[in-house]
Amino acid sequence: MKNPLHYQISEYDCGPTAMLNAISFLFEREEISPVVIRNIMLYCLDCYNGEGIMGKNGTSRAAMMFLSNWLNEFGKIGQLSVSSSYLSGKSVWVGKESLIYDALRRGGVVIVRVFFECDHYVLLTGIKEEKILMFDPYYVEEEFAEPGILQVNDQPFWYNRIVNEEYFNRETIELYALGPVENREAIILFNEKTKKTAERTIEYFI
Repeated sequence: MKNPLHYQISEYDCGPTAMLNAISFLFEREEISPVVIRNIMLYCLDCYNGEGIMGKNGTSRAAMMFLSNWLNEFGKIGQLSVSSSYLSGKSVWVGKESLIYDALRRGGVVIVRVFFECDHYVLLTGIKEEKILMFDPYYVEEEFAEPGILQVNDQPFWYNRIVNEEYFNRETIELYALGPVENREAIILFNEKTKKTAERTIEYFI
């Protein structure tokens, strides 16, 4: 059984929430080891704010990189059929020839760091009519004024936003922008049992 994706419970836990949502999206509830949940929560929320309070500046890039590497190794030893890769800089962009697009077309998910009033982690879960399906763990009730961002409330297992891809590729500090190229970050995750490959399906090439 799959669990619905969930929202962060504070102003700071977008990182672990996005990572947990990635695992929930890719795997059945019965497949997920408690070790995965424990380690995600253990290593995230590691940044201190200006007053020296741990967690109140969210999750660092180093923590997300560590979790990506740990999940990949966890998959290699056969504990969960997961694979993960960490991207940064020029390799992080959204478009038909991008690594992100490729992952989404093959049934993977991508956690990206975007701007949403501050640095913020969201989960990309698919492509629909050349628009990006995204689950943003930050709950809002009001509709977005931007014409390229659609709020969706009836797909709790899949996405809650549909976003035009050009929003992500902006190098400015604006809503859902990946921002300056040198600061970009993404984590690609697959369930190796459901990953689309040339051997498994022709759909990948269509």
